Amino acid sequence: MTDTVSGINDLITLLRKDQSPDGSWNYPFETGISTDAYMIILLRTLEIHDEKLIQGLAARIISKQEENGAWKIFEDEKDGNATSTLEAYYGLLYSGYVQKEDPRMKAARKFILEHGGMESVNVFTKIMLSSTGQYKWPESFPIPVEVMLLPLSFPFNFYQFSVYGRVNLAPILILAEKKFSIKTKNSPDLSDLLLTRPGEIPWDIQPEYRSLLSFIKEGVEDLLGLSEQFHSLAMDRAKKYMLERIEPDGTFYSYFSSTFLMIFALLSLGYSKDDPIIKNAVAGLKSLRTDIDGLPHMQYANAGVWNTSLINAALQLAGLSVENPAVKKANTFLLKRQHDQFGDWVIHNPNALPGGWGFSDVNTRNPDIDDTTASLRAIARSVEDNSKNQEAWNRGTQWLLSMQNDDGGWPSFERNTENPWLDFLPIEKGEYIFGDPTSADLTGRTLEFLGNYTNLPDHDPSVQNAINWLLNNQEQNGSWYGRWGVCYIYGTWAAVTGLIASGMSKDHPSIQKAADWLKGIQNEDGGWGESCLSDSEKSYVSLNASTLTDTAWALDALIAAEDQPTEAIQSGIHYLVHSIDKEDWTTAYPKGQAMAGSFYIYYHSYRYIFPLMALAHYHRKFGQ
Repeated sequence: MTDTVSGINDLITLLRKDQSPDGSWNYPFETGISTDAYMIILLRTLEIHDEKLIQGLAARIISKQEENGAWKIFEDEKDGNATSTLEAYYGLLYSGYVQKEDPRMKAARKFILEHGGMESVNVFTKIMLSSTGQYKWPESFPIPVEVMLLPLSFPFNFYQFSVYGRVNLAPILILAEKKFSIKTKNSPDLSDLLLTRPGEIPWDIQPEYRSLLSFIKEGVEDLLGLSEQFHSLAMDRAKKYMLERIEPDGTFYSYFSSTFLMIFALLSLGYSKDDPIIKNAVAGLKSLRTDIDGLPHMQYANAGVWNTSLINAALQLAGLSVENPAVKKANTFLLKRQHDQFGDWVIHNPNALPGGWGFSDVNTRNPDIDDTTASLRAIARSVEDNSKNQEAWNRGTQWLLSMQNDDGGWPSFERNTENPWLDFLPIEKGEYIFGDPTSADLTGRTLEFLGNYTNLPDHDPSVQNAINWLLNNQEQNGSWYGRWGVCYIYGTWAAVTGLIASGMSKDHPSIQKAADWLKGIQNEDGGWGESCLSDSEKSYVSLNASTLTDTAWALDALIAAEDQPTEAIQSGIHYLVHSIDKEDWTTAYPKGQAMAGSFYIYYHSYRYIFPLMALAHYHRKFGQ
């Protein structure tokens, strides 16, 4: 019999030790080397001579290079990633601390050229390259800036993009219209990475997209005309959209990419490099710095609320009382970060009041479903006999329920934004960047919260509609695809635990099919492991190794779905307890995703949070 209690206690001790004085947990939100390279490029462009930071970022980038000269975005990615390699190459050269003749740079250049040259990188990298004078802007950008003026009634309008898409798109529209480009005396020359002649630089606008582009332009002309007055108004609208959504720390919506793009967009509009808005934005980006293995990393966002809410709920699940100092401090931190402002979500949900939570410490206007349910789980046990907490609870749950999509499921940020036109955008993974459809992970986790933490009856239409969505969107093999994690193990865990919390019988064919699928992909060592390749291949791909997080997700689903500690559960528990201290490439493997094929997240907290949850559920249910 495996001693789960000692495993639980070890994790509780470790997590309590890592809590910050303000009650939060600040484990790194690690996203590869792209943000590190972009920070170097930004600082050099603005001629901000923070040499210690630039040197540290360059050292981190170099430390991640593969033997063949490439950079990867996950361990089992074949050969390397052309986009990431070009970003690293550019950042290192611009830093001035690595020279073009360096053997490592020669190897990187060779890899880039063998994999399609500068033309092969993704569209966001091309925008950065164009803005810094390394790539030619297209004659006309796929989306005209006049889209800012189209009414909500038009089938393709600015607010049909997801908020994540919008905050990146607004500055891009300005930059593309201005065809802005800025170089400095230290800009490296990347022209030898181009495989086509300068006048033929492609932007990959596919033929099937032209009908959409034509449709947008016709709509703009029919509704507005294309006079210079409307063009100027659209540019002002894009600028205003950015400036009205700057967070207290100076960032634009708290994301690295949108803030980076905003700075360049403001430069294109004539702002000085020393303008207070730009200086505050740079300070905000610098505040995203974390240190990993002694070297700086620029986080894409701060994950303070997400880490704190998940850890706080897991600690209480594992037995800590609401009066425990760690729990009380964490709840105080979370309650201070509940939103009281209207964000873009109100456009598609005009009758609701604020009450959600966002992902990061500084996020005040972009709440999301996942952080809201996680924060509500954390404060749930401290609501009774506390009117202030009760009010926070009521506002949070009411906002959450109001965000349900008409199809019955839950999105991430905004309700009812799904748009079939997005499939035609000439941007890789456009449906991920610009869409916010219902997903199995958000729907399952919301059902789990409603079922286990609220008095909402199982026959409530909100619950029944969500159950129906999940049943209708189960994969043939019994799994579900998860939008924000990697990928099918994650989605299946969320769906199964959500369905069972909503009153579904463990004997239901859907639950049995999911459990059989999980048991069928268990590794010989008792663990589970899924590759990031699942995401781009749209089907489960084994990692051929076990990870703590995947094992915890699979186990948690099976614990919910089984009446007895089966052999599969027992061997999984054995793996988990004996691997808590494990340190190898599997413990640093990304388990979060934001943009398939381009952007994966290694949450340093996950290896503690989800094993603690699974062990606590196992101990509670089976008493072992």
